[in-house]
Amino acid sequence: MNKNEPKSMQSQKPISYVFTRTRRSSCGGSTSATAPSRRSLSRLSWVSGRRAGRGRSGFVAGALVALLAITGCSGRPSYDLIIRGGRVLDGSGNPWYYADIGVRGDRIAAVGDLSTARAARIVDAGGLYVAPGFVDVHTHVGSGLDTPDRSAGQPLLAQGITTVLVNPDGGGPVDLAQQRRDLLEDGLGVNVGMQIGHNVIRSRVIGSEDRDPTPAELDSMKLLVRAGMEEGAFGLSSAPFYSPGSFSKTEEIVALAAVAAEFGGTHQSHVRDESDYTIGLLDAVEEVITVSRETGVRGIVTHIKALGPHVWGYSEAVVERIKAARAEGLEIFADQYPYEASSTGLSAALLPRWAQAGGPRALRARLDDPEIMARIRSAMVKNLDRRGGAGRIQFRRFEPDSTIEGRTLQMVADDMGLRAVDAAVALFKKGSPSIVSFNMNEDDIRTFMRQTWTMTASDGSLPRMNVGVPHPRAYGTFPRKIRKYAVEEGVIDLPFAIRSMTSLPVTVFRIPDRGSIRPGAFADLVVFDLNRLRDTAIYSAPHQLAEGMVHVLVNGRFAIRDGAFTGDLAGRVLSRR
Repeated sequence: MNKNEPKSMQSQKPISYVFTRTRRSSCGGSTSATAPSRRSLSRLSWVSGRRAGRGRSGFVAGALVALLAITGCSGRPSYDLIIRGGRVLDGSGNPWYYADIGVRGDRIAAVGDLSTARAARIVDAGGLYVAPGFVDVHTHVGSGLDTPDRSAGQPLLAQGITTVLVNPDGGGPVDLAQQRRDLLEDGLGVNVGMQIGHNVIRSRVIGSEDRDPTPAELDSMKLLVRAGMEEGAFGLSSAPFYSPGSFSKTEEIVALAAVAAEFGGTHQSHVRDESDYTIGLLDAVEEVITVSRETGVRGIVTHIKALGPHVWGYSEAVVERIKAARAEGLEIFADQYPYEASSTGLSAALLPRWAQAGGPRALRARLDDPEIMARIRSAMVKNLDRRGGAGRIQFRRFEPDSTIEGRTLQMVADDMGLRAVDAAVALFKKGSPSIVSFNMNEDDIRTFMRQTWTMTASDGSLPRMNVGVPHPRAYGTFPRKIRKYAVEEGVIDLPFAIRSMTSLPVTVFRIPDRGSIRPGAFADLVVFDLNRLRDTAIYSAPHQLAEGMVHVLVNGRFAIRDGAFTGDLAGRVLSRR
């Protein structure tokens, strides 16, 4: 490794370089064969963001120093990297345009005509699209990125994802300082932003009890939210659908979201009901709006959907409620994954929440009580109907018996000679199965996707390759949205899709200097072949990487180069501070 090589290029695995033709200059460096032009020098003022010739002599002298630092002795701009001739989708939602992109260190230094500029490396992006790195605002990858074998995040990078938000659905650790250390221990392939979860905080303070917090307990919960925000969390995540968050009232969420709002944070919510389990989908969305109205926090209806046949077609009503809230002046957004199936635990899908109060031991005792079990079973029958029946539930992971993974609840029940709900109870007594549940309608998916306030998110995990039968969204969310819904079906156009993955999420979460292609932004960039971009993961065989990413840069360093992973771990733990 050349000790004089730019720092951003050091510690990278050997890769092939592409250079322009060079000749030796009088000062010992290399310059392009094309002679420096007045046009290239005048363009320097655009690159640096200042007009040449303005100010006093001190400014002129400083500008000359900057000029020499940028151009070297050749008098022409130089960069660590130039991505040349690509179709640039800058994240704004505007149509693509041709431009070169100059990268210096971890930042974009210039965008425009850099045909006469010098660079240590030049990438020919002719015929390819260049976009900001994608931002996944709802992921469960924190528990994978903090392990040595998955810290590179290859399934994420293959989709073009360069930044993720972790700890959604009220989950994750309470101690974000420790999570930061764990994530950085083995290096990171992508950037990570943290949230602080309501459910884990409630569990820490009052356990799994079905009751309101005392004033002292609520104060303790607020202090934990404050500690998380001070540690750099981008906001509060909640999930009143899941136990123990389901035992909270709106007032409790308001109190905690108000703390996040003090820091300019967000409230991302897995709403209390995506179907008609309890309060109904529409009232659940209204709850998120109420929290924002009372606190001023930016509200996000996460993985927005109308779950199950009972509420198919409700998307229009949900959209109207969010539009009305926005017309009122409330910052309400949503995120969505482009699949007709969701993924959760079988217990969350079928069990009534009152049966889960007190935790797993209390649940097992209730399952063994014939009188209580009769009530539980009655509720499970109704909840299974809400999901569309046992044939729509596919097992994703069940460690006590991996043979059921990839099979439906109906198949397993038939093999056991039991009714579906009784088969589910038998499984609950052995463990906690996770499932993929086919319960969304394509018309609703399209309606939500068309909204200008809907971001893209995977809700995906970071599974070990070939372990279990996970939801394919972990491997294919972002290419699938582009391929299926933009290119093939035209539900949205390509610039709209890219905006939902880049500038919109960084705007909502206030992530500085990412999600756009402009001078000064971090060089998180993707270069992809639209003809080849696609998801390959399917429900029956999900462990397949997406295709079509030619180059992926994270903080100015190649994570994928010429379609191959470099192994460079350039990701960072980001902070709202």
